[in-house]
Amino acid sequence: MDLNDILIIAVKAKGSDVHIKAGLQPVVRIDGRLRPIPNAPRMSADAIREMAYSMMNEKQQIHFEEFFEVDLAYGIPGLSRFRVSAYSQRGSVAMVFRIIAFGVPSFENLNMPPILEKLSLEERGLILVTGTTGSGKSTTLAAMIDYINENRTCNIITVEDPVEYLHKDKKSIISQREIGFDTLTFGNALKSALRQDPDVILVGEMRDLETIETALTAAETGHLVMSTLHTLDAAETINRIISVFPPYHQRQVRMQLS
Repeated sequence: MDLNDILIIAVKAKGSDVHIKAGLQPVVRIDGRLRPIPNAPRMSADAIREMAYSMMNEKQQIHFEEFFEVDLAYGIPGLSRFRVSAYSQRGSVAMVFRIIAFGVPSFENLNMPPILEKLSLEERGLILVTGTTGSGKSTTLAAMIDYINENRTCNIITVEDPVEYLHKDKKSIISQREIGFDTLTFGNALKSALRQDPDVILVGEMRDLETIETALTAAETGHLVMSTLHTLDAAETINRIISVFPPYHQRQVRMQLS
């Protein structure tokens, strides 16, 4: 059973995630529960390492060997795309695949409220989609980008780790940049994006001070900036952003956010 066989079974079973670890059968999360693939063999460390390296380009292999973990994207034509997290555990390679359907979901498919259409057509400001892991942050942003693409003529730049949903140019021009492949860091890519005549900038995640600071500046200077945070409500989101900055800078950040 090769990697594609495992992933095909998982997609057909309507799974959300696939776990591959040495000494175990491949495991699929279905309806929130982890279930081993029936009759699948236990995976050897060598087989998993070979699978992982077959998906990585040279830069990703070097990153994995230096940091013992790497995020990447993988796709099976006609089936699905996958967000892959490869990491080292007890000296062997393990992987988790998040299943991402081909095609970008619409607001209607996601049963989203009409207010998102209005927000998506704003020409400037900061939009943050927050929530726990697996709550649909990336999918919501992908739907918003697609709505902009269908209804506005503008230049959209996304910075993602990795690129999950693939967008086609419609009314807008879309450039999708992947960390470790097209650019080094979120901060570098965001600063560069400001020199690329952007109208809309999507940052996959605001992880550090440099990224957050540049995103706030971009939103203040006439761009629509969209990103995610792992927070549960508006108050926690504001506090999380402010807490990243040193105390002497926090008053200015509060004013920017207001």
